[in-house]
Parts: sequence; structure tokens; C-alpha cells
Amino acid sequence: MTSKKEYFEIKIEELQSLGKWAADCAERALMIFESIENGDSRPRNAINGIRDFSSSGKRTNHLRKLALDAYRASLETKDTAASAAAQSASLAASSAYTHPFKDINQSKHILGAAVYSAFALEQYKKLGQSIGDKEIELTIDNATCEIAGLLNKMPAHKTGAKRIDQLFYELDSGIRNRFKEGSDNSQ
Repeated sequence: MTSKKEYFEIKIEELQSLGKWAADCAERALMIFESIENGDSRPRNAINGIRDFSSSGKRTNHLRKLALDAYRASLETKDTAASAAAQSASLAASSAYTHPFKDINQSKHILGAAVYSAFALEQYKKLGQSIGDKEIELTIDNATCEIAGLLNKMPAHKTGAKRIDQLFYELDSGIRNRFKEGSDNSQ
């Protein structure tokens, strides 16, 4: 039995704000991929593509291709940190294509670039969870009310046994808590 999808409106300006934030998140881990996979520009191209979208508001097939190319780069590298960094870039570029219906997978379009960036930083030279936690805190601090608004239209993440699930939960709950109605941190 299939449940009916619950739709809502997403303005292009909200996606542009999300794209800029996602690009900033992905860029913080990009050097990991580039230091390991020297000469492969696919993740950087994806980040540049989402930055172009954030400025213009025009979603193109080229941006979709850049997202897929970065995803392929994440699959081709043998290094876990580099793979997560490329995945972050792919998810940043694909944030422009977040669909306007309530679904946990759509919320991954919103949070994915930040989560995979934090995971990449943790995995790089085995720096550990504390650096990922700091990245999540920074990401929460840099989130905008537009991002919180989009996220609040989606189901909340639950914590899980895998580290990536824990990072999704920490980021999701952190943004929601920061922008709760009446919070003095929601400027």
C-alpha cells in the first residue's frame, strides 16, 4: 500500500539559499578529495555549478550532470574521506533539485552536503568524531532561516547506529532547535 505524498511550495529563492549554504559546506571538505585524487575536478565543478545556480536561480541539465559526475567521482576513489568529500559536492549540486514533498530522503538533499563534509573531515587522516562534531556546530551556526523553514517541512531524522545517521540526526535536530519559534538565536 502506497501512502499519498504531502506536497508543499518551495520558492526558487529558498533553493538558492540552500545551494549557497550547501556549497559552503561541501567546499570545506573539497581539499580532501583534491589532495587524494589530484587532477579530478568533478567535485569542484559541482560546487561551482551550485554556486552559479545560487546566483542565477536557473536549474539546468548541466547542473544535474555536474552532480552526477561528482557522485561518480565518489564511487571511483578508493579513499573513504575522498569519497565522502565528493559525495558532499554531489549533494550540494543536487540540492537545487529538492522536491517539494515531505520525505526523509528529500531532507537528505537539504542536509547531505553538510553531513558528508563533516564525515569526510572525520575520516581524513582518522581525525575522529570531534572534528565532525565541530563541523556540524559550524554548519548549524551558518544555517539560515530559509534552510530551517525547508527542513521543518520534512520529517525529522532519527538517530541511528551508523555514524552518518548520527550526523544527520545531530544536524537536523540542531537546526530545528536553533530556529524554534521564540528562540533568540533565529536571526
